Order: sequence, then structure tokens, then C-alpha cells
Amino acid sequence: MDLKSGYPFWAVKNGLMHAFPALQSDLRCEVAVVGGGITGALIADALAAAGHEVAVIEQRDIGWGSTAASTALLQYEIDTHLVDLAERYGEADAVAAYRGCAEAIDSLRALAGAVRDVGFARTGSLYYASRQRDRDALEAEFSLRRRHGFDVRWLEPEPLLARYGFRAPAAMLSATAAQVDPYRFTYRLLMRLLRGGTRVFDRSRVTSIAATTRGVTLQTAEGATVRAGHVVLAAGYATQQWLGPRVARNRSSYAFVTDPLDADALGPLRRTLVWESARPYLYLRTTQDGRLLAGGEDDAIDRPARRDARVDRKARRIAAKVGALLPHLDIAPAFSWGGTFAETADGLPFIGPHRQYGPRVVFVMAYGGNGITYSMIGAGLVSAYLARRRHPLQALFGFGRLER
Repeated sequence: MDLKSGYPFWAVKNGLMHAFPALQSDLRCEVAVVGGGITGALIADALAAAGHEVAVIEQRDIGWGSTAASTALLQYEIDTHLVDLAERYGEADAVAAYRGCAEAIDSLRALAGAVRDVGFARTGSLYYASRQRDRDALEAEFSLRRRHGFDVRWLEPEPLLARYGFRAPAAMLSATAAQVDPYRFTYRLLMRLLRGGTRVFDRSRVTSIAATTRGVTLQTAEGATVRAGHVVLAAGYATQQWLGPRVARNRSSYAFVTDPLDADALGPLRRTLVWESARPYLYLRTTQDGRLLAGGEDDAIDRPARRDARVDRKARRIAAKVGALLPHLDIAPAFSWGGTFAETADGLPFIGPHRQYGPRVVFVMAYGGNGITYSMIGAGLVSAYLARRRHPLQALFGFGRLER
């Protein structure tokens, strides 16, 4: 499955950071993590820290799937508004999901600080109404978040213009957000795990999964057999191939990054994620070296060749939107790319076992705009599951919610 097109900035910037071996012989381990992107790395790190014997198996080079194409906006704000999630699952569960994402950002900050040199920075998150008719919904969202203690500020058009340099009907500024280099974070996590004794293999494609009550057997295309007590399927959007029911739909998103811009011209945008109420939405962030990264123009394309052909045109459209929003900036794409992402009907991930395989195979499908945040939550959920501890988000993020 080809998950990206064009020239993803993180891979261009960092290159191949470490050469991991392919799996060439049979292997036994306590937990096999299938997937060597940011999701698999976070889960393997949590399980190794809990004392499990872990092996990571990736079919490409490490980090070369959707992680390389991720724009890595770390937000507690789910693509589904808190108001809408509360209507669907009840206010208590909706607030628990949002709080879980906020706590995950703190956990990512602590882990990034321990790993070091991964481009992590705390930011704010500015969510603005694209049109006047979106203002009421944004105000309802602001009120519900304030009522539950989330640190948010309301901005009217004039203060918004004065501070951020663009005009919109209204905006909500959240204090809790961050940004990171996801490709570098993945490599540095797995390189640290390798030094600690965790086995990491890439260029090793799993072709079959056979689960029993006593363990799981994996076969690879290269002829190796992996026998594990549990398997965690954390292969990003490719994970759907292992599940019979269709629980998400694949789409494509597009992005570009500029050359470094003047810090004074960027102003508070240097430490603010920006996104809008329109769907699909335009979103902005900066990089550690002062570039502006912009994305959006999502579409329903799920064929790599068709996505490849659209990258330049989509980048120009995004650049035109950014130029209209922020005319004081000189916006020109330096590198542009597209990538696969998946959406669930409610904007929530699926994390946990599925009856198709039984309790020894755990899915981590961290889908939606909060992929890395969901992956951090997934690390805690999987750790709790293997330790037979309950987790407050276990029911809401599991497959059982499909029956609610």
C-alpha cells in the first residue's frame, strides 16, 4: 500500500537515520508490534517500559509510511466537535475523550523531552470560523469546553486581526497543543529501544496471522515465522487489510512547506497551530527552522497514481488559500506531498481486540486528525490491556462502541 506522494519534508530533512535489519530467521517474543511508524514506536516504547519483551516488524523502511507524510499537529481537539460527540455518546464520554487527548499531549511532551531532539514544541491551537454561519456552532463548542474546564479563549474579529494578521467571524484559542517532527521522533524512539534490547526489523512484510487461545503466529513474505504471546497491529492505514469489517474510509490529504520565513513576519504563528471550521479544513503550523507548513484540500482519492498526479495542483490551491488568509507572508511551496489518511464515522480511533481474532491480537487504528495523540493514548490502552487493568477509554475507543 503506497501511502504517500511527492516529497514529504520530514524524510527529505532527516534522510535515512538508521539502518535496521530485515527479519531473516524465526523469532519468538512476548509481544510482536506490527508497524514501525510513530504508532508502533510509541506502543513498543510503552510496552518495553512495562517490562514486556517486544519485537517491532515493519514492511518498509522505518517511518517510511504515513509517518513521513504526517503534518504532526498535536491537538486534544478531535475532528468531531465536543458538542457533536456528546450528542452521540453522552457528555461524560465525550469529555473523557477530549481530556484523554489533552493528557496525551502532556505524555508526548515528557517522552519527547526524554528522547530529545525531535522538534517538539508546545503551541496554542487557533480554531477559527471560516464563515459567519459557523460562528454559532463555534460559540456553542467554546461554551461547552469552558464549562468542563478546558483552557480556551474567545477572540472577536478585531483582536484576532490584531494578533494573528487575518480576519474571521470569530475564533477559539486553546492553550493545549504542540507540534513535533514525527519521522525523527519515530527513529529516535526505536533507536533508543534497540539500544535497550528491543528487536526492531524493517523490510519484513507480514503475510498471515493465526491466533489461538495460547498465542499468535505470524508469517512473513520472506519466510520467517514469528511466534508471540500477543500481537499489536499498529501498521497505520494498512492495518485495515487485517480486519474483515470496514470501520474507516481512506482519503488523501495534501501539504507543503515553505522555505524558512522571517520570524517577525510569522509573529505568534511560530507557536500556534491554525485550522478552520470548513470541511475539509485548511491547517497551518511552523517547523523548528521557521518554515510554514500548510495542508488541506482533502479528497476521496485512494489510488496512489491519481494522488501522485494531484500533488502540485493541490499545493498551489493550498498556497492560494494561505496567501489570501495571510497576504503579508511570501507563500511559495518548497516541498509538497500528499498522503493517505483514514476517517471513522465518529472521528474516534479503534483500539483493542476484535472478535475476528480473539483476545491475543490487539488493533491500534489511530485514525483521524489526531493520529499521534490517539497513538499515545493507544500505548496506554494496550499496556493496560496486557496488564489486565481497566482503562477509562477502553469501552469508548474499542470496537464495542459500534453496537451502542
